[in-house]
Amino acid sequence: MRAQSILVALATLLLLAPACGGKGGGAGAIIKIDGSSTVYPITEAVAEEYQKSGGARVTIGVSGTGGGFKKFCSGETAITGASRPIKPSEVKQCEAAGVAYVELPIAYDGIAVVVHKDNAFVDHLTVDELKKMWAPEAQKTITRWSQIRDGFPDTELHLFGPGVDSGTYDYFTKAIVGTEHSSRGDYTSSEDDNVLVQGVSRDAGGLGFFGFAYYAENQDKLKIVPVKQGDAAPVAPTVEAVANGTYQPLSRPIFIYVSERAAERPEVAAFIDFWVKNGGKLAGEVGYIPLPATAEALVAKHFAERKTGSVFEGAGATVGVTVEDLLGRE
Repeated sequence: MRAQSILVALATLLLLAPACGGKGGGAGAIIKIDGSSTVYPITEAVAEEYQKSGGARVTIGVSGTGGGFKKFCSGETAITGASRPIKPSEVKQCEAAGVAYVELPIAYDGIAVVVHKDNAFVDHLTVDELKKMWAPEAQKTITRWSQIRDGFPDTELHLFGPGVDSGTYDYFTKAIVGTEHSSRGDYTSSEDDNVLVQGVSRDAGGLGFFGFAYYAENQDKLKIVPVKQGDAAPVAPTVEAVANGTYQPLSRPIFIYVSERAAERPEVAAFIDFWVKNGGKLAGEVGYIPLPATAEALVAKHFAERKTGSVFEGAGATVGVTVEDLLGRE
């Protein structure tokens, strides 16, 4: 009889265990996040520190910005990472599903243009030269470096970039080609930026683009390419150049979007509060540029007030956005 009582007690404890312990909803609570591969390193860093403090379990997927919004707007995830603002079609998806959201800029990032580490002939590229490589009309036509600039060798040009669900792809095509989601299709694409790093690092004729943090982690394998816009001098995507806005047009803010309904859950609210307080430091540790204090205060205010919608009015990728622009739209 006593053994039966012990078994009943153990079973009861097992049933209650997920609801006990841990702050913000308990150790058994799960916060589901998906979205941008660019935002992923920050999300991972914040989640690891949050869980060390006894917070809820956080699961993170990497479907790209577009893929992440599909899951977010269907209610599959509580939070999604985005390397560009939400676009009109995604606003409609969320509205149709009754998903309201709080938009939180979390850091700044520069899109790095890279070539093979032993490439000796590229010292910089202009925006027009990048457009010549990536525009839709370049497909199966611009295939050699010699077609890009007089003096470049007659070496095959092999391109590597994010897939079409990527917010980095959206932003790059808007900034370089002039039209979001418009590019040649004959390039090696992946939603995993580490695959792109490996591709360029093993290809003497390769060129690729992705978030600066992935270059920072692989500087021994790649060569950064300064970008020249108009009459300005070429500028490389350093932390300073992205922070002060001189690396143009490939600097941009990156975001997380939090479901208003999910934010009512204590574990989600606790996680975002932790992110707002600690995200700047952690972003800097993983290769991103923290927001200025004024912008961090704006982010905290947005979440505290559960202010829904987008300061970008659902316009999607917006080139040349500065901290002043962001604050001015509040």
